[in-house]
Formats: sequence, C-alpha cells, structure tokens
Amino acid sequence: MSMHRSLKGSSKISKQRNVLKRFERVDQLKKNGEWKDGDRAFGLRKTKPEA
Repeated sequence: MSMHRSLKGSSKISKQRNVLKRFERVDQLKKNGEWKDGDRAFGLRKTKPEA
C-alpha cells in the first residue's frame, strides 16, 4: 500500500513562506538597522521575506 501524499516528508516542500516568525522578523530588522537593543518584540513592523 502506498503512502498518502500529505504524509510524505516536508523535504519536497520548496514553496516560499509569506509569513515570518517573530525571531526572523527581529533578525531582519537588525540587519536593516531598524532594531535597537531594548526594543519590545511586540507590535513589530511588517517585513517581507527575502527572495
């Protein structure tokens, strides 16, 4: 019996995510120089993922 396609490994997923996790957004803001130490991690600006 073959495995259902939804149960196969995620290594085949190459789709670009359009939502970043909080730590990824902070890292991106740091890289752009828009984040200072001591800033709050809540209510962050929207950021687009790198292409």
